[in-house]
Amino acid sequence: MGLFVLLLIGRAMLSLYFNGYMPQPFFYEVHDTYMDWFNTAYWAHDPGMYDNWATIYPPLSFVVLRIVGIGKCYTSGVDSPDLRLCDWVGIAAIHGLFILNIILTALVFKKIDRRTAMPRAIAVSAGMPMLYAVDRGNIILLCYTVFLLAFGPLVRSARIRWFCAGLAVNFKVYLIAAILAQLLRRRWLWVEGALIAVILIYVATFAIIGAGTPGEIIFNITSYATNFVSGNILDVWYSVTYQPLINLFQGMGFPINIFLGSRVADVGLVVFPAVTRLGQLSIALAAVATWLRPEVVPVHRTVFLGTALALISSEAGGYTQIMILLLVMMEPWRGVARPVAIITCYVLALPGDIIVSYVPPMVRESFLAGGARVEVNLGVGLGMFLRPALLVLVSVSLSAATIADVWRDIKAQGWKNRWRYRRDWPLLPGVTRPERPYPEQVTKS
Repeated sequence: MGLFVLLLIGRAMLSLYFNGYMPQPFFYEVHDTYMDWFNTAYWAHDPGMYDNWATIYPPLSFVVLRIVGIGKCYTSGVDSPDLRLCDWVGIAAIHGLFILNIILTALVFKKIDRRTAMPRAIAVSAGMPMLYAVDRGNIILLCYTVFLLAFGPLVRSARIRWFCAGLAVNFKVYLIAAILAQLLRRRWLWVEGALIAVILIYVATFAIIGAGTPGEIIFNITSYATNFVSGNILDVWYSVTYQPLINLFQGMGFPINIFLGSRVADVGLVVFPAVTRLGQLSIALAAVATWLRPEVVPVHRTVFLGTALALISSEAGGYTQIMILLLVMMEPWRGVARPVAIITCYVLALPGDIIVSYVPPMVRESFLAGGARVEVNLGVGLGMFLRPALLVLVSVSLSAATIADVWRDIKAQGWKNRWRYRRDWPLLPGVTRPERPYPEQVTKS
């Protein structure tokens, strides 16, 4: 499967060479390459990032982008599109992080299983979600780095892991779910240390920026979530939830029913929310199972449950799938549910789409083509309908694997051999309580 990813990367490079732009589902505004990075960097030098821009980023992103960039490019009146030509340090940072993530990802999977390391590392570090993050220049490139160090097998020090987890949450707030999920395994000290790191990093970066109070961030996140409306079909072509499509089917913005028909819209309004609820329910049941037998469920699985619940419940962008791919590829090829999840992640990593209905061509200036005007042919992709369902399938598969592992452990009376968990409540009938591993021997006098 890693070979298919490489072949489609080659196809994308050929499209860039001959057509002047990357094919769908890469970002449709071909003149806007890397602008997630440079828009954020611009506001890092403007005190109105929370009032005027209404950003949902905590202050850490702005501190980093003040450091990793040429400051005079943002204070000398350079036009926004020209920032990429002025701030070469930002361009270098984007690609430097990409290369660093490839190396770290390869080390992670080499440490887990040498036999499967190469294809899994290719899918995660060079698959569509990561390439999309590079195309956009999104700060998730750096967030992925610290997320991998916090929850991967490379770092042994708990304090360094806490620090990296704190950085990850301060880059992307929804990753707080990955920390809180550790409560399912009774890792009280770990959660406490990570949360303290989150708070200390936030306070330090807030002191540097002087903006971004908890109230401002919460207000902006709430406003973004409640006011999000898909006004264009192209706004939903690389989403990870069905919420943008549901908005379109409800008649908000772009008239998608003209292309697909009202019957498809009616079915979608019933099926899409049901699929999302199925994924959420499966994760909730897996969380209960993990709480019953925390010693049976690996750490990366609990991180997956928290992260997946956050990502399938709210739209955060297609590049966020790199977190899911990383965690799923840590699973062994065993049973049925795990291979299903792994194969599905390989499919999600494929950098391509199948267009089922084209929209009228657009003429745009392509940044990667040196500003040349190119004709962009895009449309309604099959991926926008399947991708959220595939993400839910991954969640359901690993949730089922979790529940099955816990059920087998309960049937085998696995609890009786775990003296550490002797103070747990049995909760289920017929469960044998833990026994001392080395019972005291009674000596006769």
